[in-house]
Amino acid sequence: MTGAGPDGPRIARRVERMSPGRLFRLLNEGHKHDAVDMALGVPEAPPTPPALVEEACAALRSGRNQYEIPDGSLELRTAIAESLAAPTDPATMLTITVGATEALFVSVLATVDPGDEVVILEPFYENFVSAVALAGGTPRLVRMRPPGWRFDPDELAAAFGPRTSAIILSTPNNPTGHVLTAAEIDTIAALCDRWNAVAIVDEIYSGFTFDGHRHRSPGDHPALRDRSLVIGSMSKTQAVSGWRVGYLRASPALTEVARRVHVVACGGTAAPLQRAVARAAAADPAFSTPSDGLERQRDLTVAAFAQIGVRCIPPDGGCYTIGDIRPATREDSEAFAFRLIEEAGVTVAPGGYFHHDARLGAGFVRISFNRRIDTLLDVERRLAGLRPARDVEQRV
Repeated sequence: MTGAGPDGPRIARRVERMSPGRLFRLLNEGHKHDAVDMALGVPEAPPTPPALVEEACAALRSGRNQYEIPDGSLELRTAIAESLAAPTDPATMLTITVGATEALFVSVLATVDPGDEVVILEPFYENFVSAVALAGGTPRLVRMRPPGWRFDPDELAAAFGPRTSAIILSTPNNPTGHVLTAAEIDTIAALCDRWNAVAIVDEIYSGFTFDGHRHRSPGDHPALRDRSLVIGSMSKTQAVSGWRVGYLRASPALTEVARRVHVVACGGTAAPLQRAVARAAAADPAFSTPSDGLERQRDLTVAAFAQIGVRCIPPDGGCYTIGDIRPATREDSEAFAFRLIEEAGVTVAPGGYFHHDARLGAGFVRISFNRRIDTLLDVERRLAGLRPARDVEQRV
């Protein structure tokens, strides 16, 4: 343990290795300027299904207000199992979690010991690194490079070794939008098999793919079926991020271990909301398919930022696009993001926040586009009034 100061309380060293949450300082600045948030993935689109809200109200009024069993409502687990491509036993392979975030931390704590190494593709969702830090593991970062945001197979192979316990993946990827190909999954599966590592796979954006790209779950690969933990959520596809209803799919053996951690971590997920999702899914065969595929939102966002010289890289899937600011400005991504708030009232996420070394993302920003069309048209108008970014000197 380490101290916060000479007379301060003692805190765990693992906390120092967790993500500092830099994005929230930026968001606070955005609130001061009444900026439109294009930084976080909090969904405005697709819209929350009205029937889902009604089912939640009905569950609350009916008295469904006490504990659900920790594994999760079997009614909901069955509905989720029926929506998945691969055969899934709802009794032994699915656990309902407090959002995808709890599923991530449960997966890492269940499979990573202090001193273990965990492979993470970079740029990364910052909670991946924090989860590894909490478990006492060491991240081994492997770069993905634009414009395709693919990893180099040799670099990935070099990151694996005797101390590797897991690889954490996101497909479609946050923040890049890259969808893993069959060949990439083959490469990952072979390395996990060789080094006896598990694959922890965040698939919360799997409902959104574009331009002919198809989501493939690494957990369905023959070599990964017994060594993967797949994370899903209702947050983005049903636009209920505040409900915190997620799930974890794994083999019966891994599920049994993960549930031990889950029980200790939270004891279970909100019972009335589980009932609501299960009943809404039973009433609508298309429930698991998002009502809005976000293609129009993606294209509007790309065009809006192009007018200020930011070249967006159209994603394969998900709800984010990476904007290359280098053709437009000599600022780094953080300076550019703060100026965008001040001068245009628009918040984006600096690319440096998704790298261990912020300099690697200095020329990029992440932009969320799961917004209503009227929000994106407002952003377009706000950006149209921004002075040319190329005229601004680099801030020191």
